[in-house]
Amino acid sequence: MSSTEAVKVFLVDDHEVVRAGYRRLLEATSGISVIAEASDGESAYSRFFEHQPDVLVMDLSMPGMGGLEASRRILAKDENARILVFSVYENEVFLSRALDMGVLGYISKRSASQVMIDAVRTVAGGEVYVGQEMMPYLMKLRNATESDPLAQLTPREFEIFLLLADSKSVNQIGEMLNLSPKTVGHHCTSIKNKLNISDIAGLTRLAIRLDLMTP
Repeated sequence: MSSTEAVKVFLVDDHEVVRAGYRRLLEATSGISVIAEASDGESAYSRFFEHQPDVLVMDLSMPGMGGLEASRRILAKDENARILVFSVYENEVFLSRALDMGVLGYISKRSASQVMIDAVRTVAGGEVYVGQEMMPYLMKLRNATESDPLAQLTPREFEIFLLLADSKSVNQIGEMLNLSPKTVGHHCTSIKNKLNISDIAGLTRLAIRLDLMTP
């Protein structure tokens, strides 16, 4: 992308009002153009390759396929995809998961408008951008002395863990992630074994303790 071309942004959030607000903000900024929008992870994944944006601005918590799973799939297919997460989740677990899979930016939804603009420009340039609100969690990651209890979960297991903790059934999770109930069941067993937790209530309590549930 040359310095004279506008940064092409693809906005993904399940709330139309949120997308509209960020679209207005970005479109009013010189050198940035919003070329597409999506309301769920499945659409983000399928349409990313159609639109080839410079920056994909991705929410994490959406119905069906979440933003982390959609990001994982996109990066698996295109390791050069430039993804900026903007989320209500402010904790080291989500930040760590996102950065480890190759997401370039992570900002909080309570960030000031200018932060979004700076983040989009930085990520478009292929550089990492972590919002000021997330810095304490980044420092916590760097100074961690105890291991993340969820570190042994694969990205797929982590996504299913969140859905189980949110009281979704095996059949519902299968429909959301395009998996057979049998496959989801195998993942459930693996998750419980790895975390040494025997029931869904225990998974929910862990998710709450780690501040992984939608506020």
